[in-house]
Amino acid sequence: MRWKTADIAGWGRAIRARTELARPERRRDLAALALDGPAIGMRRSYGDAPLNGGGRAVDMTRLDRMLSFDAEAGLLEVEAGARIGEIAAAMAPRGWLPAVMPGTGFATVGGCIGMDVHGKNHHGAGSFGQHVAAFDLATPDGPRRITPEDAPDLFRATMGGLGQTGIVATATLRLKPAPSDVIMVTERRVEDFDEHLATLDAAEATYVVGWIDATARGRALGRGIVEEGETGRGLVPARGKARRVPVDAPGFALSAPVVRVFNEMYFRRVPASGRTLVKPIGDFFFPLDRIHDWNRLYGKRGFHQFQCVLPPDRGDELRAIVEAVATSGLASPLAVLKRMGPGRAGHLSFPAEGWTLAVDFPNRTAAAPLIRRLIGKTVEAGGRVYFAKDSLAEAGQIAAMYPELDDWRRIVAAADPDRRLVTDLVRRLDLRGAA
Repeated sequence: MRWKTADIAGWGRAIRARTELARPERRRDLAALALDGPAIGMRRSYGDAPLNGGGRAVDMTRLDRMLSFDAEAGLLEVEAGARIGEIAAAMAPRGWLPAVMPGTGFATVGGCIGMDVHGKNHHGAGSFGQHVAAFDLATPDGPRRITPEDAPDLFRATMGGLGQTGIVATATLRLKPAPSDVIMVTERRVEDFDEHLATLDAAEATYVVGWIDATARGRALGRGIVEEGETGRGLVPARGKARRVPVDAPGFALSAPVVRVFNEMYFRRVPASGRTLVKPIGDFFFPLDRIHDWNRLYGKRGFHQFQCVLPPDRGDELRAIVEAVATSGLASPLAVLKRMGPGRAGHLSFPAEGWTLAVDFPNRTAAAPLIRRLIGKTVEAGGRVYFAKDSLAEAGQIAAMYPELDDWRRIVAAADPDRRLVTDLVRRLDLRGAA
């Protein structure tokens, strides 16, 4: 297997690493690679989760085939490099969708397992790992089939386990029946923080998400747009051609005045009375995928994202976090608020019952201190941050956020005793503990 040295980054582009990469094209090559380093996919995690500076990593993006489909049971077997958006596009005309989809269709199945991702339907469907029937874990002795019934500890340690139990080669997914040629989306304005939480809490649709104006202050604090979606059948609207950001944007492109004007216009685009639209499924589930390389809008220095989840009774603490963001002058237009249910599949899975807030910040001098302060507020409120988005949390904060950390460490130590799969994020947060 050929190794190529490359400088790579997560999607936020604020953290970079030089890594030796191998790109296997056949699953049988994975047995030999299982001792070389962790697997990576499309690197859509924002921080240092997909990086292994000074080491090696196995790029799984060529192992992206759909292998078999049981139409009666809704079971789809795919290689770990298969992308969620391509699975949705292929299976929707047949009346099926992945049960859980993250905010980008470029995420690979292996990445969705490693982060136990959630979607706009978490309040009802739970996390991605709860819909994985089985997976093959590559080992030097060949593939090992893992199911929640036969190997529950290893299954849980792998779901949300940041790739530390081995290289996932294939996975069998339980798809969701859906008349899903299109999705009917109802949009409505919410005028302030309390109305935003109340509207999300009362929503009964299958898919629910809130855009929050992270620049609004005072009486308008927390205003935004709540979208509720249901799949259906009908005439599929024509999709516009995807566009690309060709160069890194200048620093003023996301300055505070520009973001405030954009957010005001975005808020007003929905009539005060609300509206219902018919959209292609990709436009609803993966709206930013229509702008390729949109991360370049943050300029050469990139950006950080802060995403937390707080318990449902910690609305006052969430309000304080939103207020800190709004008064900072650093927030971008990309801010999301969602109501989450209790579903999670792994020891280190992010989802928890409560409210999740995600905000992007250009990588400016004041951003890191602000995010660290928000992380501290999250810990104090009994919440946690999302490893797929994090680049600034500290090792001493993790045990309070993830009480099953010691159980995970025990299982991972047995699966990878030589610590060959450790990544930059795992080192930074000391997730594996002492060697």
